[in-house]
Amino acid sequence: MYRKYFGLARLPFDKEIGTEDLYPSSGLRELDARLRYLFELHGLGLLTGEPGAGKTTAARKATAALHPGLYRTFYVSLSTGNVMDLYKSIAWKFGLPTERSRAALYRAIQDEVTRLCTDAKIRPILVLDDAQHLRSEVLEDLRLLTNYEMDSQNRLTLLFIGQVELRRRLSMAVHEALNQRIVLRHHLGGLGREEVAEYLRHQLRLAGTELMLFEPGAVEAIFQATNGVPRKINTLAHHTLMAVASAKCKTATAEHVETARPEVA
Repeated sequence: MYRKYFGLARLPFDKEIGTEDLYPSSGLRELDARLRYLFELHGLGLLTGEPGAGKTTAARKATAALHPGLYRTFYVSLSTGNVMDLYKSIAWKFGLPTERSRAALYRAIQDEVTRLCTDAKIRPILVLDDAQHLRSEVLEDLRLLTNYEMDSQNRLTLLFIGQVELRRRLSMAVHEALNQRIVLRHHLGGLGREEVAEYLRHQLRLAGTELMLFEPGAVEAIFQATNGVPRKINTLAHHTLMAVASAKCKTATAEHVETARPEVA
């Protein structure tokens, strides 16, 4: 493995990157500011992006920075079931009994949101990941779940995270009522051409080296092959450094990147 060859403390392009180690791209900085606004507003938000753009990790970074005495975040990734399945998942995350009827689960979740807001003075945030898979009837029930007609302000912050398809689905007439209530819409794109080199440096620095192991031609080749999507960059950069170590070279060239491209789906 190239880690020993380059004297690295760890693999620089590992899939598991802590939120504190995220490269602060311009896109992530903008998203972070907009999510903070959403959390203060307690509304509905929509975050979309390509697979591997870092949507979930960016959302976790934003929620991790919130004051634990004022906010509580609940992540739900079950998005392929029916309304009952989703209610059970939400109830379980809230620490509520799940063996109830649909109507009872609905009331229990709303009551718990009310308790958190009024008694504990905590603002709950519900994050639904991979939301592009949610069925239409589930989306409608989620709209109803956030209805608190007696309040002048929303009690539950709801953030949908999904691929671009989700934006298209929510624009359909059947979801107009839900779509109108969304106060934040953000699409997280890939890194810009000029950011890819800094991203590679950042990851290498985290692995314990200040050496830039990618020549300018390699950086450009990586950008062209990945469109700046971080997960794709990680995979291609990983296999590129394997090719460099195998050839016993000091730095990666565009040719090394081309050698590694067949390894990247």
